[in-house]
Amino acid sequence: MEKFTALTGIAAPLPMINVDTDMIIPKQFLKTIKRTGLGKNLFHEMRYAGDGDENPDFVLNQPAYRNASILVAGANFGCGSSREHAPWAIMDFGIKCVIAPSFADIFYNNCFKNGILPIALPQEDVDKLLDDASRGSNARITVDLEAQELRGPDGGVIKFDIDPFRKKCLLEGLDDIGLTLEKQNNIASYEEKQQAQRPWL
Repeated sequence: MEKFTALTGIAAPLPMINVDTDMIIPKQFLKTIKRTGLGKNLFHEMRYAGDGDENPDFVLNQPAYRNASILVAGANFGCGSSREHAPWAIMDFGIKCVIAPSFADIFYNNCFKNGILPIALPQEDVDKLLDDASRGSNARITVDLEAQELRGPDGGVIKFDIDPFRKKCLLEGLDDIGLTLEKQNNIASYEEKQQAQRPWL
């Protein structure tokens, strides 16, 4: 997993509450087990019309936000079914940080496992960031994970909380496999001991 230390990028505003995982990546795109290639289908039913043409009103289709790496959204983001394809699609599009007043628990946990930083903030802070994001490509926000700070285009600073273990995992680029491999010497030692004690296994 790629390390997440600091990010400066364009923030796209999506002030909708209860954005569920079927809105993030509809069910017809869940056949793959690959983490790549889903970005083009992110928010598919909002991004595209029935004929496949882009909806020019949807935020990620607007020129200022096509390269957004931060998403500022409404409360209860990622609710609905527990599909890991949702963070896969977000990451594949290029968004590495989602900011909202609250998240659905499973989606929130899946973000950390896939290198995305979800930040829960009070509504008044999210409203300020939504206002910043509405400025288009000039709305560059810096996310500093080490300092646990968000810095807006006007120089304002918002502090955020994060579980220390999850912070460590993102800073060091450790997913579940990476965490297991950190114990590789202990695992090898245990296996050697078991082989010596139970050679018939």
